[in-house]
Amino acid sequence: MSQTQSPPRLYTVEEYQALEEASEQRHEYFEGEVFAMSGASATHHTIRQNCVISLRTSLRGRGCKVYDEGMQLAVAEGRYYTYPDVMVTCHPEDVNEERIMRHPVLIIEILSPSTADHDRSWKFNQYKQLPSLQHYVLVSQHTCLVEWFRREPSGVWSFTPLGELTDTLEIPELAISLRVADVYDEISITPMRAQPPGEL
Repeated sequence: MSQTQSPPRLYTVEEYQALEEASEQRHEYFEGEVFAMSGASATHHTIRQNCVISLRTSLRGRGCKVYDEGMQLAVAEGRYYTYPDVMVTCHPEDVNEERIMRHPVLIIEILSPSTADHDRSWKFNQYKQLPSLQHYVLVSQHTCLVEWFRREPSGVWSFTPLGELTDTLEIPELAISLRVADVYDEISITPMRAQPPGEL
């Protein structure tokens, strides 16, 4: 006779936030469930630092803030909290906030084999609900590829793949120029294949 699996413990938001303040490990919160977030590779950390340095340089003196994976984002108040790899906010409420951001204009996630599908689909669909979010960027760790999703004035999200080290992600409204070469600085990155594997 098979054993029935006990339901997961559900936490209130207050319990979750108390856990985060006391824990050395970060946790994601979704509809009462709490999930420990796994550690990242050295490549992941280097790419994240490269993005933060480049963005801070571009945004210095602009009244915007750049945060890395240690800062929490309330994607949906009372429902979903997580820690993006990199986010930029220019909202006055966020600029004066110490722990939880709520109005990012740009989010960057660095992909790994275990998170790529999740970040590209489910997580992106959650992030889309943030009215402030205008740019969502996915960075591959294993090949030279930066995927840029941009919310157009119509509300439709456009897609621009940047697959060359000479490419630049230009965001005029933020006066940001994020060079792909800077994203992969000090990383031995594999160029995008000219054709899919197995094709002649």
